[in-house]
Amino acid sequence: MAKILNNIALIGFSATGKSAVAKKVAEQLGWNSVDTDDEIVKLSGRTIPDIFKESEDKFRQYEHEVLKQICRRENVVISTGGGIVLDPKNVKLLRENCIIICLEARAETIYRRLRQDALYSSNPVVRPLLVGENPIERIKQLKTSRQSYYAIADWTIHTDSLTIEEVSKEVLNGWQYVSRSRKDEKVLDSDIACIVKTSSKHYPFFVGWGLLSYLGEKMTRVGLSGRAIIISDESVFSFYGDQCIKSIQDSGFSVDYCLIPPGEASKNIDEAVKIYNFLINHKVERNDVIVALGGGVVGDLAGFVAATYLRGIPWIQVPTSLVGMVDASIGGKVAVDHPQGKNLIGAFYQPYFVLADVQVLTSLPKREFISGWAEVIKHGSISDAEFFKVLEDNVEELINLAPDITTNVIARSACIKATVVAEDERDTGKRIILNYGHTVAHGLEAASHYEKFLHGEAVSIGMMAAAKLSKRLGILPQSVVERQQKLLEKFSLPVNCFGLSLNEVLIAMELDKKVRNKAIRWVLLEDIGKAIIRTDVSTSDVLNNLKEVMQG
Repeated sequence: MAKILNNIALIGFSATGKSAVAKKVAEQLGWNSVDTDDEIVKLSGRTIPDIFKESEDKFRQYEHEVLKQICRRENVVISTGGGIVLDPKNVKLLRENCIIICLEARAETIYRRLRQDALYSSNPVVRPLLVGENPIERIKQLKTSRQSYYAIADWTIHTDSLTIEEVSKEVLNGWQYVSRSRKDEKVLDSDIACIVKTSSKHYPFFVGWGLLSYLGEKMTRVGLSGRAIIISDESVFSFYGDQCIKSIQDSGFSVDYCLIPPGEASKNIDEAVKIYNFLINHKVERNDVIVALGGGVVGDLAGFVAATYLRGIPWIQVPTSLVGMVDASIGGKVAVDHPQGKNLIGAFYQPYFVLADVQVLTSLPKREFISGWAEVIKHGSISDAEFFKVLEDNVEELINLAPDITTNVIARSACIKATVVAEDERDTGKRIILNYGHTVAHGLEAASHYEKFLHGEAVSIGMMAAAKLSKRLGILPQSVVERQQKLLEKFSLPVNCFGLSLNEVLIAMELDKKVRNKAIRWVLLEDIGKAIIRTDVSTSDVLNNLKEVMQG
């Protein structure tokens, strides 16, 4: 079992609030706070600028020495210097003796705070970062050079729009979660499929058979408090609302709920406003928590509301569809649709955790359940040939929801997405491979006004379009196209469609989020498990490709 750590170390760039937050957190815990810069001054008898004038190496020596002394103590909240993590010996000390929490802020926020300190401090210190031209750019460059070092943190908090009190509360939440995770490590390992790690937050993905009864317990473990507001659709809530309410109430939360009509048509700004009105009327506060109970539509809509109400309140994902479990609930993409395109209005906002109870899939309509396998197959197609083979070898058991193999496959599929998200939280790089099949899929959905296809059905057709386009461009063998098609058909997923306007599909594709400089970034295949990005696909190839999959 992991060592229980009784110190908190705050790391991060200058002006992220470490000193003030350390004092506030220590006060709330009844601990002591200590600032490494203050301790250096005491040890050396000199000011920090004076030491730096002599030698930065000398400063780093003092810094390491005071950190060693502090780490011999217990129950302290440590405010560290911005560069303390540059020394591997300091990193070792912090990891062995502290729960590490990083305070983050944008360069513009840091610049504003540094200027305020310089203008209003009774004892101002010359800040080198403010001297000369373009200080914001210098801050950005220095932050970028240190960002990988700050990745040692167990928990990260973005402080830009938060008060000292709010940041302190988030520090306590992070400390409580990490502490509990380490204390209960052996118990938690049994139902944690993976930890989703992003620059803004790390959180667990729980998966198992019959987990809904433990929902309230998980909420308590991650340090959530206040009231729980369940957002669900009328159909899902009729099955699982009472069970969730009981579990949450048994853990000491009060519960309210707000229901929406089922289906993609509910994922719009009008429904979001109805939920805002509900939250306002029920006087929901920033420390309350939204529980998104439902499929991808509920998760996207509830997450969008959580991200924007009071500038962001805690939320958790409890997906009840296969698409939700393996795809929509992971990575913090939240959005509502616009009449001209899917997910055009949204944000990146990570939940506190995801809880996937595989047993709830037994109550799904067969068509909806089958639709979800498209996203699972997609994960194998783009990044894991071995996983693709597991799907090929276990089709019957997976369709019949055999508990063990289905739970394992869902966990593995979720881990594939979590790994990609960890490398690219905001969808600016590698994460685009998760959009394999989605360029055409979103075009089909929009052109049919979200009425003809379930999302997974559209993705299945889109995957075949992408595979055939890969073949057309000479980068994918026909045998691999046929292998993917065979697996999709074994899961009773569609591989072509008819009856839609080719022009309307093209227009919708041009509005897709994957378009950059008016060029579609196509996610294509070189082989099973090997995705690539192409932006040089000709209009004629796209048209011929669409005609091939849009029969009739």
